[in-house]
Amino acid sequence: MDNVDKTMLLHEKKAQIEQGGGAAKVAKQHDAGKMTARERISALFDPNSFIEINAFVETRSIDFDMQKKKVSGDGVVTGYGSINGRLVFVASQDFTVIGGSLGEMHAQKITKVMDMAIKTGAPFISINDSGGARIEEGIDALKGFGEIFTRNTLASGVIPQISVIMGPCAGGAVYSPAITDFIFMVEKTSQMFITGPQVIKAVTGEDVTFDELGGAQAHNSKSGVAHFMNANENECLEEIKKLISFLPENNLSDVPVVKTSDDVNRVPDNLSNIIPDGASKPYDMMEVITSVIDDGDFFEIQKHFAKNIIVGFGRLNGGTVGIIANQPKISAGVLDVDASDKGARFVRFCDSFNIPVVTFTDVPGYLPGVGQEHTGVIRHGAKLLYAFAEATVPKINVIVRKAYGGAYIAMNSKHLGADMVFAWPTAEIAVMGPDGAANIIFRKEIADSDDPITTRNNLIEEYKNKFSNPYIAASRGYVDDVIEPASTRIRLISALEMLAGKRESRPSKKHGNIPL
Repeated sequence: MDNVDKTMLLHEKKAQIEQGGGAAKVAKQHDAGKMTARERISALFDPNSFIEINAFVETRSIDFDMQKKKVSGDGVVTGYGSINGRLVFVASQDFTVIGGSLGEMHAQKITKVMDMAIKTGAPFISINDSGGARIEEGIDALKGFGEIFTRNTLASGVIPQISVIMGPCAGGAVYSPAITDFIFMVEKTSQMFITGPQVIKAVTGEDVTFDELGGAQAHNSKSGVAHFMNANENECLEEIKKLISFLPENNLSDVPVVKTSDDVNRVPDNLSNIIPDGASKPYDMMEVITSVIDDGDFFEIQKHFAKNIIVGFGRLNGGTVGIIANQPKISAGVLDVDASDKGARFVRFCDSFNIPVVTFTDVPGYLPGVGQEHTGVIRHGAKLLYAFAEATVPKINVIVRKAYGGAYIAMNSKHLGADMVFAWPTAEIAVMGPDGAANIIFRKEIADSDDPITTRNNLIEEYKNKFSNPYIAASRGYVDDVIEPASTRIRLISALEMLAGKRESRPSKKHGNIPL
């Protein structure tokens, strides 16, 4: 065989590999509303930038006639390329080849690109579409899962890790996405669960569909396992590209800075009238966020879960910032178990990757109730305190309205190490709301009064005048400045520029013990 024939043979082999499990299985994949592994990569990466690695790898197993099922690639496409010009590694499971099941060599392909991503300091994306562990390969398949989990853990806080669920992801396979930073799901075609509906029916007697149990809606709105939910795969892949645009390549990189036409000195006058006159009246904190950041472009994370707190990415003067804000129009913006978890995890991600944190505070406290106490609001609420206190990135807090009690402390207060704390004139910083405070402080005066209602109202007003404003906290230095709402954008950008060179260390230790 001469060189020309050998080259032709190479092209033939590669063409065969690119067919995956064959035309019939590809058609079945399309009929299910799903792209193939290669189509997903093609849509995600810049044109002609993807370079495949280990395309010729096959299973080594011969048990249960596995030698008859050998297909080059072994059910996963791995490699690297660029997304918007930036290096990214990927592993995309191919459901058309042995159901995308994970065996020894399949896992080895994934761990190899994960190792390369860590060594080169580039994000890693895992596209999951698999029937789970390859039963025919037994313990070797389980070993593969364990080695992937180990690398997910080692890569955590070193490179951004994104999991994309575009089909089934069950049993042990779900733990890899759970360790990663962000999980994307697609409505109607994505599922994640430890045990399927049949097992649940047999063990507990409960009837549940795949989608009800572990679909995109369930994990985005109820469990909080997933971060994004998209209507179809194309929309999902576009969202991934946008997320990548906000993130640095690794933990040693600075945040990406993009050109913006939004004037640094823009004054959003609408903020001057956004706070209602009544302290208990709601408003939309999203309007505050979008008015302040560049071009109103806010990339919200976990928008369907714990809606009483908002987290996501925006830009100020072109640079990425992580934003955490209470949402007064949902449960008055109160902190609870889920909101604490959501906020803490996001703060820790930002701290891992040098992304400054900006907080907009309007919080009446932690949610009271037997259910919350028994669900562990103390433990979960402490996570948010821990995350802010642990973070060494630039931290800026804007107290918009209410900041009461322990929740005031938890929301990036000066006492947890916030570098700059601004307050609007509408800020109310106190141990508790004026009504509750008056009932405790002036209990005797109210009880002894001939007109307890009038006395109580007068005393509440007295308390408001003394404490329900930002000036006591400012006089102690807990608030660095009381600012006009319309100047918020200018002051945030100035503070971020000032803090750009911030260096802060923590006591030497192996790692802390966050209250999980």
